[in-house]
This record gives sequence, structure tokens and C-alpha cells, in this order.
Amino acid sequence: MTEFAALHHAEEPLFLPNAWDHASAAALAAKGFRAVGTTSLGVAAAAGLPDGASATRDETLRLALALGTGSFLLSVDAEGGFSEDPDEVGEFARQLAAVGAVGINLEDGLGPAQRHAAKIAAVKTAAPDLFVNARTDTYWLGDGEGTRDRLDAYQQAGADGLFVPGLTDPAEIASLVRHLGDLPLNILYSPTGPTVPHLTDLGVRRISLGSLLYRTALGAALEAATDIRAGRAPHGTAPSYADVEVLSRRSDPAHSAGG
Repeated sequence: MTEFAALHHAEEPLFLPNAWDHASAAALAAKGFRAVGTTSLGVAAAAGLPDGASATRDETLRLALALGTGSFLLSVDAEGGFSEDPDEVGEFARQLAAVGAVGINLEDGLGPAQRHAAKIAAVKTAAPDLFVNARTDTYWLGDGEGTRDRLDAYQQAGADGLFVPGLTDPAEIASLVRHLGDLPLNILYSPTGPTVPHLTDLGVRRISLGSLLYRTALGAALEAATDIRAGRAPHGTAPSYADVEVLSRRSDPAHSAGG
């Protein structure tokens, strides 16, 4: 079992914050988060591209290249693998592993379950040690119908963990945990859903934040800008220029006088 896989079977569930660039990932790691994921929405929005449209393959790989050799374990949100061809998805996963990523998140988008299962199997063939977190969008895009059938298919295809974003009902979460047995269940944290301690008690083994941190940061920036324009002091805390500079790999003094 890899170090990252072991975090899904530890005494406490893996709490996985999601970054969208080098600075956000480095800042989270500096706060003691052993593992960091990426958020496809944050990566796409930062590049001015649509999320969930297989438009950010290159941006995602570049980010993995920048982060994969960091001091933390990196799991990459790869949408649906940026292709409907399982072999191409497997090759992308191999490239992620080659630059240091230890996990990949693959979403089915409510497409054919067998096609998604084939992608999972291709990833496990191309990069056997890469932790595949197989996501079904039955609650994210639908009413939950077919969740167990899809997860069973993904488990049989070799998924290391299963992800059901949008599922917040405690009874349904507990029931799904029992159904999956030893396979870890990942739940997307929701401010209106169960708390982290409650999710832990329900048996959830991985709790991720998705795009929440990116959206919170964007909201804070907008609030600060409008407060300053209106003559008010901005609320909240902001890292100093020097604090952000130390998050960079670049130490050349020529790059330390910007704004």
C-alpha cells in the first residue's frame, strides 16, 4: 500500500484541501496538510477555460509538473480524464505519475458506467501505484439513482476509492459506507451538510473541499476590492508580500521587487 493509500485507512479520515496553483498548494502544505488535491474548476477558471469540458489537459499537466515534486502528496482532479478513449486516459495518468502525482480523481459525468470503468482499468494498467478516486455524479447531476451499481462497477474495475459529491444525507452516507466495506468513501464537504467530525463518525475515509477554497478566495478578493473602493478597511487577513514570496521556488532577488 502506498503512503497516500494508507492515509485513507488511518485512524482519522484524510482531509484533502484543493489547490489551484503553486502558491495555494504550497501555502496549504505549509499549514501541515500532508496531502493536497487540485480543483478542476479553479484550474480552468484561472486559465479562462470551461470546467468539465476536457479543455484543461495541458494546464492540469503543467500544474502537476510544478507540484508533483513538492513536500506534500499530490492528487490531481482530471475531470473525466480529458478523453473518452480509455487508452488516452491511461496515458495521461502515466504522465501524472511520472511527474510525481500519487492520485487521480476521475468523474463519470453520468456517462456510461462501463466506459468509465474501462478508463479506471486503463489507469491502473498504465500507472498501477496511482490512487484512483472514482467519482460518480449521480447526486451531483442527478437524484442519486444508480449510485451503488456504478460504484460496484468502478470497484470491480480497480478503483482504490470512491467519490460521491453532492451526497449529504447522513443516513445515506452511513448506508453507503457499509455497502462499500473496506473501500474508502470520499465525500465532498458542504457548509450545509454534515461537519467533519460527523462525517468521521459516519465512516467516511476522505473529505475533500473541491472548489470551495478557490471560490472563497475569489469572494474575499471581491469583498476587499469593494471595501477599499468604498473607503472601508478590508476585513480578514492577507499574507504579506514576503509571506507569498517564500512560497515560490524562485529565490532570485531580481524577482522580489514586484507588486
